[in-house]
Amino acid sequence: MTAMKVLSRGQMKRPLIAVLNGPNLNMLGLRQPGIYGHATLDDLEQVCIQAAERLDVAIDFRQTNGEGELVSWVQECHGRARGIVINPAAYGHTSIALLDALLAVGLPVVEVHISNIHRRESFRHHSYVSQAAIGVICGLGVRGYAHALQAITDMIEDEDEG
Repeated sequence: MTAMKVLSRGQMKRPLIAVLNGPNLNMLGLRQPGIYGHATLDDLEQVCIQAAERLDVAIDFRQTNGEGELVSWVQECHGRARGIVINPAAYGHTSIALLDALLAVGLPVVEVHISNIHRRESFRHHSYVSQAAIGVICGLGVRGYAHALQAITDMIEDEDEG
């Protein structure tokens, strides 16, 4: 797990977006680079940090291999975060508990997959998480996270203006 960076006083006023990552993303750069690329989890975190700075939002970037821990992190977002960017990895295809947690917190969710799950094995074509997401970004590599953060930020701004 990568914990949230310490925020300066000026950053504390920024809306918080949770960036949650599921199993095996700690193996980025080593695991099937032909599918997932050569970027590491640290590289991915840097993409998110740079996007967050550009968008003037704060992020809480985390990765876990445990389903229960991921569900708990989603629940912690209630009353704390303004949105969730999530790469549920394999749990997207299997976890009703994760879907239930995302629905319970009532936050905007953008689901991200580094690879295009629709060009892969048929069991990867269905995602329970998609039922809670306002959008899904897949197949754009780690850059998909920057697009997801942009989408959540746009929704937050629309909500604040409305």
